[in-house]
Amino acid sequence: MTPSVHTTEKKYRDLLGELRSMKKALVAFSGGVDSTFLLHAARQALDENVLAVSIATPYIPVPEIEDARSVAQAMNVRHLVVEVPFPEPLRANPPDRCYLCKLSLFTLLQDVAAREKIAHVLDGTNLDDLDDYRPGLRALGELGVKSPLLTSGLTKQDIRDLSKAHGLATWDKPAAACLLSRIPHGTRIEETELRRIDQAERFLKDLGFAAVRLRSHGDLARIEVPREWVGEVIEADRRHGIDARLKELGYRHVTVDLAGYRLGSLNVNAA
Repeated sequence: MTPSVHTTEKKYRDLLGELRSMKKALVAFSGGVDSTFLLHAARQALDENVLAVSIATPYIPVPEIEDARSVAQAMNVRHLVVEVPFPEPLRANPPDRCYLCKLSLFTLLQDVAAREKIAHVLDGTNLDDLDDYRPGLRALGELGVKSPLLTSGLTKQDIRDLSKAHGLATWDKPAAACLLSRIPHGTRIEETELRRIDQAERFLKDLGFAAVRLRSHGDLARIEVPREWVGEVIEADRRHGIDARLKELGYRHVTVDLAGYRLGSLNVNAA
C-alpha cells in the first residue's frame, strides 16, 4: 500500500469514527460526488439511522433530483425530497446569493431534523472547497451544520478515489452547481429563464457533453465546455443543430467560450 493510499484510507476510517459518534444524522443530499460519498459513509457507519434529504427548488436542475432519488434508493436509505418555492431574497441574484440560499435551505433542513429527532445535519463540504469562492460556508458555520468530509481532511480527489474503490457510480460525475450560477450577479431571476437554461443544458448533455455550462446573458447563450471539446461543439452544431435549438429556446446569439469550462466563471471575484 502506497503512503498516499494509506493516508486516504486513514481519513476514511476517521470519517467513519466521527459519523458513528453522532448516533443519528441527516445528510443534505444533492446526488453529487461529495454528498453521495458522505451518504454512503453514513450508511456504513450508522446503518438505518441516517436520513437523506434533497431540496427541490426552481434553480436545481430536474435531472439532479432524479439522480438523487435513484442513488438513495440503490443505497436503501430513507430519502425525503422537499419542494421549496423560489426564495424571494435571491430574486435579484445578489453576489451573496449562496450565503442567503444556504441560510434559508439549511434552516429548513434543521427543522426537518428537529421533527425527526435528529441532532446532526451534515453537508458534503470537502477540504478543497476552502480554496474556492464559497460564501455559503459562512451560513453553514452560523447554523452549526457539520462537514465530516472536511474535518476528516478529505480532498475532492480522495473522495473520487474512495468512491471508485467503493463502487459508487458517481466517482467520475462532473461537478454540478445550481442554475443561478449560469446568470450574472445583479440580473433579476425569473423561473422561465431557469427552465430555458435547464432545457438547453439537457440538450447539450444528451449530445454527449457531460461537463457543460450554459451561461445566459439575456439573448446571448455562452456555452462552456473543456477547451479540448470546443471543436466537437462546432461539429455537433453541424450535425445536430445546436444553434437552431438554442434559438428555438429564445436566444438570438449562441457562442462557444474559447476559454473553456470554468467553475464559477460568473463569480464576482472570478478572473
